[in-house]
Amino acid sequence: MEEELIRNIFYFKNYYLNFFEQLKPEVKKKFNWTLLLIATIERVPAKYFSHMEGTSGIYEIRVEVGGDIYRVFSFFDKGHLVVLVNGFQKKSQKTPKNEIELAEKLKKQYFDEKESE
Repeated sequence: MEEELIRNIFYFKNYYLNFFEQLKPEVKKKFNWTLLLIATIERVPAKYFSHMEGTSGIYEIRVEVGGDIYRVFSFFDKGHLVVLVNGFQKKSQKTPKNEIELAEKLKKQYFDEKESE
């Protein structure tokens, strides 16, 4: 039985895909599972998908495999479209400020480009 999509996932340019290419097969599998979860269940557990405090609508998608932690930033467009941008492997407790800044910049670029179409 095919699951009903609650949200659509969109990759902005190649940011997510370039990150995804570098991952080990088991991490790719977990990301695919997590994205399916985000696309198909109403209330996604915060363990996998949560709003980043202090940002303008940036969400992080979290994946952990064998003690390694990975993050992908995203944001919403029109409520049901989740736009994926940059991803990285998290090496410390604190999320790198430059990654958050990049996500904010990409979000702005996405909406600027959309407006000019």
